[in-house]
Amino acid sequence: MSDDQVDRQPSDFDTACMRARVQQGETKSVILTGSPTSLHRQISEDSSVFVRQKSKKDSTSGGENQSAISEHIILEKAQKDLTELLGLKNKSLMDGRIHLERIRAGQNLETQGSQDSNVVFVVNGRLIMLQAIVGEDKKEASLFTAGKGELVGTLAVLTGEPSFFTIRADTDVLVAIITKADFYLIMKEEPFIVLNAAHTTVKRMTPFVRQIDFALDWQRIEAGKALFRQGDTADCVYIILTGRLRTVITLVGGKKELVGEYGRGELVGIVEVLTQTERATTAFAVRDTEIAKLPSELLNVIKRKYPQIVTRLIHLLGERILGNLQSRNTVTLGDSMPFAPNPATRPTVTNLATVAVLPVSDDVPLTNFTLELQHALNGIGLTTRLSSDIVKTRLGSQALDSVNEFRLFSWLSQQEDLHRMVLYQCDVGHSKWNKYCMRQADCIVIVGLGHKEPTVGIVEKQLENVAVRAQKELVLLHKEDAETPRRTVEWLNSRGWCSSHHHIRCPNRVFSRKSPQKTIQMYEKLFEKEPDRLSDFSRLARFLTGTSIGLVLGGGGARGLAHVGMIKAMNEAGIPIDMVGGTSMGSFIGALWCEERNLTRFFQRAREWSFDMTSLWKKVFDLTYPVTSMFTGGAFNRSIESVFKDRQVEDLWIPYFCVTTDISNSTMRIHTSGSLWRYVRSSMSLSGYFPPLCDPMDGHLLLDGGYVNNLPADVMRTMGAQTIFAVDVGSHDETPLTNYGDELSGWWLLWKRWNPWSQPVKVPDMTEIQSRLAYVSCVRQLEVVKNSDYCEYIRPPIDKYGTLQFGSFDDIAEVGYNHGRTLFSGWIKGGILEKLFEEKEKSKEKQTRHKPKTKHATHVPVMAYFTDLAELVSKIDKPKSPSPKFGLYPSDSDEDEEIIGDDETDLGLDEYEDVLEEDDDEYEDEDEEELEENIAIESNPIYSQGSSSNSEHSESHQQKDSINKDKIEVRQRNNIKNRTD
Repeated sequence: MSDDQVDRQPSDFDTACMRARVQQGETKSVILTGSPTSLHRQISEDSSVFVRQKSKKDSTSGGENQSAISEHIILEKAQKDLTELLGLKNKSLMDGRIHLERIRAGQNLETQGSQDSNVVFVVNGRLIMLQAIVGEDKKEASLFTAGKGELVGTLAVLTGEPSFFTIRADTDVLVAIITKADFYLIMKEEPFIVLNAAHTTVKRMTPFVRQIDFALDWQRIEAGKALFRQGDTADCVYIILTGRLRTVITLVGGKKELVGEYGRGELVGIVEVLTQTERATTAFAVRDTEIAKLPSELLNVIKRKYPQIVTRLIHLLGERILGNLQSRNTVTLGDSMPFAPNPATRPTVTNLATVAVLPVSDDVPLTNFTLELQHALNGIGLTTRLSSDIVKTRLGSQALDSVNEFRLFSWLSQQEDLHRMVLYQCDVGHSKWNKYCMRQADCIVIVGLGHKEPTVGIVEKQLENVAVRAQKELVLLHKEDAETPRRTVEWLNSRGWCSSHHHIRCPNRVFSRKSPQKTIQMYEKLFEKEPDRLSDFSRLARFLTGTSIGLVLGGGGARGLAHVGMIKAMNEAGIPIDMVGGTSMGSFIGALWCEERNLTRFFQRAREWSFDMTSLWKKVFDLTYPVTSMFTGGAFNRSIESVFKDRQVEDLWIPYFCVTTDISNSTMRIHTSGSLWRYVRSSMSLSGYFPPLCDPMDGHLLLDGGYVNNLPADVMRTMGAQTIFAVDVGSHDETPLTNYGDELSGWWLLWKRWNPWSQPVKVPDMTEIQSRLAYVSCVRQLEVVKNSDYCEYIRPPIDKYGTLQFGSFDDIAEVGYNHGRTLFSGWIKGGILEKLFEEKEKSKEKQTRHKPKTKHATHVPVMAYFTDLAELVSKIDKPKSPSPKFGLYPSDSDEDEEIIGDDETDLGLDEYEDVLEEDDDEYEDEDEEELEENIAIESNPIYSQGSSSNSEHSESHQQKDSINKDKIEVRQRNNIKNRTD
């Protein structure tokens, strides 16, 4: 085909060839995509750089000539073997398209994610294929090894995808390399070599995996489409490869309730398949999602072949059931006090992989914000930032064209596999890139300037048509010296699609107006430092990764002043506070900290209010006829309102909630929006002292939240906090009461009380009985929190202080501070505190959904590309050495070479397993000997064609390997002939 024809109507193959030639010669620009410690490594990995070691000149005379002759002989033999391996008819196609390279042990020939993959033929030595384990920095899994005479890199070259693994020299190795561009030119002349090249990859898979491939179905679901619906027959399990699914249940009356969300690598529908019931929920795609469909019959076959999978499935089923029970317990406090659903409750974020960052207007410093967020996210896991410019730089200027959509999405999926989080930086105006970002996003972050007018941006309006099911978060940026935010409600009211909001105080560098180049240079230096754990950007990063730290403050009257000292101790210990929740006195202290966040002013304001509560005259003038309460509540209202003014809960710097008791509906209420002072006052309204406060929203009567949940750590958990600090300052009731029998005379109690010589008895009066009845639900919930494994329960020694002892502010606050300082110092020394901040799979297993994770570097991780799906479900360890029949090398029988033979499928289960075991045992012994021999002769640069191993020390092995080599060549020629026929 001539160049003119190509220009007029290029085919997909010609386009791929041109792209390969461009990629082989293009120069990558420096783009911030990695962690601060791996920035230089990340940039170098983006370029396909070969570690080339030229042949060392011999010190003796004539060494150069001898080395040149030797390499020429090796090159000719390697070219001959490659021609036969690929089945080329025209041997001249290889001329000038092969070059030799020497790689030292431990050096990388190719890095995972590289765009410029090449076909690599091992002349001498051994290569090892490694793959990064997602979520574990600097940890890699060993997939397989390639020895003398084997071909690697063909999969990435044939598919055009980035390299699936890192190719590293396990020993000093000599390889022959064909570049992608040259290989495509050869393919144009003889397309048949595609089958032979693909066979080099397929033969590494076991027949069992190949058979599974026939039973699997790979599907792509567009955003908003349903995967299955409630009531459908459960005949398969789904594995999410990329994307996100959301499950909802339709209740009686047609009301729909969110059940959960599932991300990459998770199983969906496993419970119904195992229990053989209909689908209990409806699953929708939150964004464009790729899944693997695992039929129930195939699952049964896997269970029969690998019985240990049953244990893993029972574990998964138990986790799901236990998670549902725990979730139900956090929603319902016993049978008498249900939870009142609150539409403003913050969503629980788990397993997000992609986040799109969308600006409200063109004056938002989007690049600076995204880089700042990336820096904070790198402290949790490896994060990359992608913009339209970055994508065009890496994939070409036409990467965003619709004709390249499949390749673009494949590359974006590759980035998800390589990183803990991918940030998609949207363009300011309408663009194709913005549409791609919306389709790929698990969560959309809408960024605006807090001091600007709360208007809806032009780009935001696209959300009404695309990615409507993706979670959306509003982020308002403020300067470092900004006062408390205002008019947040107006921002939210005009954006009904936002799930929650975040106020972010930004360093001055975020608002700097520097050129893009200088901005990149500035953040290069910043990436070399660890992110500030106490910054607002780190708080946002923990929210997006589901690792938020919550502080729960319990009620207890004046004893709650200990919270002030506890917060001071947490700040000194470097413990960030991402969310705050409280009840009664805890609601007041928590709201004060969320508004102020300056320790000096925080202490001062709390102290002033505390001493104001000791005023006797205010109490006297507030007395009233005790029909509902002893006081009118007016004086108490004014004291709370004087602290918070007209502040709204939405205007607080830190996400906040407080708990009240709704006596109109007999429910627990959780307040995350509305008038701050009113809901704080409601949460502190002790029955009998103050009247219930009427909710301005619905008119319901609200009382102290301590009657239903005095330490709402369970509520904090439902709001997405991974690590929870729960500080309890409640009073302890005396439990050893007197057993007075079946009857009780009040006269007898009066005599016992007046008689100084009688033995005292402990019997509650009517007031105490009513109080104990009121707190029954609270006591039950407190015991659940104490015994839970999802929070750190803390109780300062404040029992000696009374409920109304507000005049002892300094003493009570000091007790809380000293207790917290001692506690956290011990945690720091013992390494306990640092473990709480780590993003651990173990902590995630406490939640409703779970994601298995491989711990050992020698095993294939969950997110590996070539992963036996049986291993994904059962965590089956891979054999140390693959068998000849099912592993890397062909066996000694011609029948075993078939991908799926009739004899194999006709074997019974017991016979099939016996064959596997015999082959594994036989090959392990041979492989150990062969490995030792390969290592022993690594220094020999001459490539010997007649042997399939490097054994130079054992004559018997030479003969056996020579026979094996002959058989391999015969089978390869037969296979090529059969496929041609």
